[in-house]
Amino acid sequence: MKTSEAIAHLVRQALESAQKSGDLPPAGDVEVIIEKPKQAEHGDFSSSVALSLTRAMSMAPMKIAEQIAVHMPASRLVTGVSVAAPGFVNFTISSDWLIGQIEEIMNAGQTYGNTADGSGQRVQVEFVSVNPTGPLHVGHARGAVLGSSIANVLQAAGFEVQREYYVNDAGAQMRVFYDTLYARFMQAAGQDVPLPDPAYPGEYLADLARDLFHENPGLIDAGEESIRATISPLALDRTLAEIRSVLETLRIQYDNWFYESALTETGTLAKTLEFLEKSGYIVERDGARWFRTTAFGEEEDDVVIRSGDQVPTYFGTDLAYHYDKFLIRHFDRVVNVWGADHHGHVSRLKAAVTALGGDPEDLTIILNQIVSFKNEGETVRFSKRKGNIVTVEELVSEVGADACRFIFLSRTPNAQMEFDLALATRQSSENPVYYVQYAHARLAAILRNAEEQGLSSEGADVSLLVHGAELELLRRLVELPDVVHRSARNLEPHHLPYYAMELAKTLQRFYEQCRVISDEPGDLPLTKARLRLVEAAKTVFARTLDLMGMTAPERM
Repeated sequence: MKTSEAIAHLVRQALESAQKSGDLPPAGDVEVIIEKPKQAEHGDFSSSVALSLTRAMSMAPMKIAEQIAVHMPASRLVTGVSVAAPGFVNFTISSDWLIGQIEEIMNAGQTYGNTADGSGQRVQVEFVSVNPTGPLHVGHARGAVLGSSIANVLQAAGFEVQREYYVNDAGAQMRVFYDTLYARFMQAAGQDVPLPDPAYPGEYLADLARDLFHENPGLIDAGEESIRATISPLALDRTLAEIRSVLETLRIQYDNWFYESALTETGTLAKTLEFLEKSGYIVERDGARWFRTTAFGEEEDDVVIRSGDQVPTYFGTDLAYHYDKFLIRHFDRVVNVWGADHHGHVSRLKAAVTALGGDPEDLTIILNQIVSFKNEGETVRFSKRKGNIVTVEELVSEVGADACRFIFLSRTPNAQMEFDLALATRQSSENPVYYVQYAHARLAAILRNAEEQGLSSEGADVSLLVHGAELELLRRLVELPDVVHRSARNLEPHHLPYYAMELAKTLQRFYEQCRVISDEPGDLPLTKARLRLVEAAKTVFARTLDLMGMTAPERM
């Protein structure tokens, strides 16, 4: 159980007791929020519940706080309760309880930190979903790391999570892609075929078409229709394979790849339009079909089926896609991680969920801002001509997947960030990635050293852990379940790198003040106890790194 949740349960018991005895008046249902106080002298945890009850109880918050403190039930968890102005209740965690958590951590292993918040709810996290028209560029990396980490913490919080990539294999952009591919294929064969207008820019398609021609030279005489029918799916498969491969270098994998074309082929688009027409949200006007976005407070309606060719718009297929998510696959919640340029699409998609009979709060759209890069203090401009990094693959090759993941996670998605390439590769405490991973490697080294000397934690008496630095480290270790809870509840995995840094700093203080392996034979019991604490710390470090999608090196 999360420490904060256990304390909240005690506070609710205290309130119930105080109300039964008449020391506090009834106040109905009460939400008890437990937080870390800003000042260490105020204890390990704090609650402002007395402040929130002032109006309902018609009492001064300090009086309410005092009664909560008086009626707090006896507990192995909390050793001290105090009140502070203007109405906070502060709690100090028992050292005995902290020490007992060592075995809880070791028994849980790589499931330590897991919570039951999700209660089996089905959540889909859709992220990246870049058009399959070329390699991923550095602008996609942040959303990729963010989406995969959100999925990790939701899964750790007890949700049933599906990670999905939406393949835009239909629509206007793909038609331009295929038209350009055909022209490039013919040019590779020496034919004077002009590029279409519009044409897909860049060298990627020219190189791909050239490869396809060299692999299928006899296709040139088959006629345009056969050529297109052959090379288009080959190009799509190859581009998706490259995208999948590059994402795997960032340790990102998906449970499902959903193809946009399936929405039409399975009749889902038609079912969606029929559903919305019956509800009065689809209207025909000027030969096109429109979604009545204005019914939800938007300034204008949106075309879902174009006039003339009757082809669905991007928004039209998005309607069908979310019909599929909520009404066919029955996800309880859906999280879409998009680039900041999709800002204008958020409110109308929320309106669409409402029109489909769902709760718009069940759809969360996270927009991640752009990333700028610098190297040795100089802003990096991305250009193939200048030979700078342009793709995710090149970025990972330059700084490593671990640095990419940690740095991209270190800021909230709605904040623009600057990625320092030089710092990401520096092997020193200045580099937060190195600092955190080195902490895990240092713990591994201590345990290897102990094994070489024939020492282990077997039979350790952990009650000997009374040093302030030992208890401080334990206090930090037991925070992980609360970090997972907060990250999952708010879809904010940036709490993980912050926690990892604080954990590494706390370990450094322990390392400086507490010698783990003593040369004195009489210190063997304390050595064993500290080795057990080191094993627990190593477990929590490894779990935290795993939640961020990073490796936990044994040596550095």
